[in-house]
Amino acid sequence: MADSRVSRTSDGLGSASPAPAVTRAAAVLEALAASATGRLTLSDLARELGIPKSSTSNLLLALEEARLINRQGAEFTLGRKLVELGAAYLSRLDEVQEFYRFCEQAPTLSGETVRIAMLDGTNVIYLARYEGHPAVRLTSNIGDKMPVSLCAVGKALIARLHDHDVDEMFPDDAELPVLTPKSLRTGAELKAQLAVIREQGYAFEDEESTTGVVCLAVAVPTRGAHGPSLGLSVTALKATYSEEQGAMMVKELKDLARSLGNPMG
Repeated sequence: MADSRVSRTSDGLGSASPAPAVTRAAAVLEALAASATGRLTLSDLARELGIPKSSTSNLLLALEEARLINRQGAEFTLGRKLVELGAAYLSRLDEVQEFYRFCEQAPTLSGETVRIAMLDGTNVIYLARYEGHPAVRLTSNIGDKMPVSLCAVGKALIARLHDHDVDEMFPDDAELPVLTPKSLRTGAELKAQLAVIREQGYAFEDEESTTGVVCLAVAVPTRGAHGPSLGLSVTALKATYSEEQGAMMVKELKDLARSLGNPMG
């Protein structure tokens, strides 16, 4: 956190923004979302924003009145209004609605845990999760963020980028986040996998984010110049996974991807 504050002016975060209050409000929500406990005090948030406690207090009061945050004693948490807003956003994404319809009818995917995610810089955000039977519950839920290097869908999405863009994001010596002994550890290791993904047309994750769990993923063909960069993944237990099962999963994921990317096709 300290590094991010070095460049701030004495006026704090948002001083160069055309709407500083909005910028600071967004920073409050992001800080609460990133907090390990989900709770921060007035002093914590004032330090994060780099503005006086009095200004931070007024900002928190406005967010509380809007039900975007909750006050619990001396601490603040995210508010339920954010769930309503997130649900409204997702309900208007045609891709999410089609995702659920397809999964319910697909011979293989209907019995699996399938997710749709959106690329967000060096992370993916999970937008929807279809739970077949049995569901693999050790994996990410709706709204969770995951570094692209740790998940099949993230790797499938960045495999579509130009090499120079990938090099900027992940230099060869870049240290990647690690969750299991099989997690990729350097930018060079990640880029070696991207070459394989481009050749075979799908990404495979072998216990890289969760021990005992494998995942396959494909990217959705771009839908409009300004549309979201979406990917699809299906998760399985390593102990029961087979190559035959994987082949069927990939086929249906690709069928779903084509449906989402070109609904008229």
